[in-house]
Order: sequence, then C-alpha cells, then structure tokens
Amino acid sequence: MGDIDLEQQDPLSQDQDGQQLALFIYYAVWKPQKQWVTLEEGIWNSRLTYKPELRQEAWRFFSYMFVHAGVEHILGNLLMQLLLGIPLELVHKGFEVGMVYMAGVIAGSLASSIFDPLSALVGASGGVYALIGGYFMNAVVNFREMIPLLGVFRILVIIIIVGTDFGFAFYRRFMSDDAGMKVSFVAHFGGIVAGMTIGYVFFSDYNKKLLKDPRFWICIVGFIIFILFAVLFNIFLSPAP
Repeated sequence: MGDIDLEQQDPLSQDQDGQQLALFIYYAVWKPQKQWVTLEEGIWNSRLTYKPELRQEAWRFFSYMFVHAGVEHILGNLLMQLLLGIPLELVHKGFEVGMVYMAGVIAGSLASSIFDPLSALVGASGGVYALIGGYFMNAVVNFREMIPLLGVFRILVIIIIVGTDFGFAFYRRFMSDDAGMKVSFVAHFGGIVAGMTIGYVFFSDYNKKLLKDPRFWICIVGFIIFILFAVLFNIFLSPAP
C-alpha cells in the first residue's frame, strides 16, 4: 500500500472535528435554544445553515457541514470522521482525503437542492459518506486480496453503520414532530455517490499518478457536468422561493 510518512500527513480529520464541535457548542450554549437536544431557532438563523430560500448565498452549499441537528448527529459525524479519516490519512495524503471529503459536501448539498429542494441542510454527512463510499468500493474491489473474514467484516460494518444512520436521517425528515424546517437526507446519497466515484479513484491510486488514470478524468468531467446542471437548476428550475 505504499510507504507511510507520518510527518507529511495533514491532521485534516482532527481539524474538521474540532471546528464542527466548537460551532456545535457555540450554538448549544451561547444561543437561546435547546440545541443539545434538537433543532431550534439558533440553527435556522445561522449564516452557515443551508436554506433553500437563501441558496443565492453560495457559501451555504459548503458551510452547512459545520452545524448539526443534535447530540447524536454531531457525535455520529465526529466518530465516523475519526474512524475513517485517520486511517485514510495514514495511507493517502491529507490533501487527497480532503478533496474527497469536500466533493461529498458539495455533491450532497447540490443533490439536495435538486431532489429535495424545499428542505434545509445541516451536518457533515455528505463528506462523511464520501469517505464511506470510497472506503467501501476499495473493500469490494480488493476483497480477494484481503483475509476473507476481515473483508466480510469490513463490508458488514459499513453496511450496518450506513443503514443505522439512514434510519435516523429518514426519521428526522419524515417522522419527527419537531417544529421548524425539515432537514434533508439527500446529502447522504450525494456524498456516497461522490465517494464511490471520485473517492474510489483517489483511494485506489495511492501507488499511481492520478493524472495518468483515465478514470480520474471521467470522474472529474462527470462531477463538473453535475455541478453545472445543479447551478442551472437552482437558477432557472428550482421550485424553492
């Protein structure tokens, strides 16, 4: 799997966890709400939350990853970022892991703006699911090179984690009685698709040069086309105000 140079690894996962946790505590403690438990006014009024009626503020397509919908949301995201991010950064460059993560964040918000255009977005699930998607595809493709039991275990753990998280996301979107705007779950799908394409290419090419891999350019072109379509959709076709 290539040489590991610990001195050259960027502590990207730890930095992202710290920023997200700091903002969560800020909105939980210093804002007049009960954010430790649920979503209330402080989060909806945040300039970081993605809100469809404010989608012209383009930074919200990125910044939503810093705010979360409750304790189980922030803890789940932090745990997954540490469990996936640290091992990935020990093998790959921190820049590559960060690029895959941000691709998931962008794909998540843009997919939500298209397929669930009236819902808000908070949380880092798009980025986390991009890491999960890339990790999963590597486990599947390289299954024969692993110890069989270990390969099955890795795939089952990912499936269980994803299934549990999707369950919470569906509940918050369709069944929760909390007042206020509903939080979209579509970012999960956008993130995992980004991970299974761009993430897979990045994480499977640790011993090659990406620029010489045609899969890299196919994924990049496809991602750019998706972004252009999403931008045009949000300008001309979105049903959101």
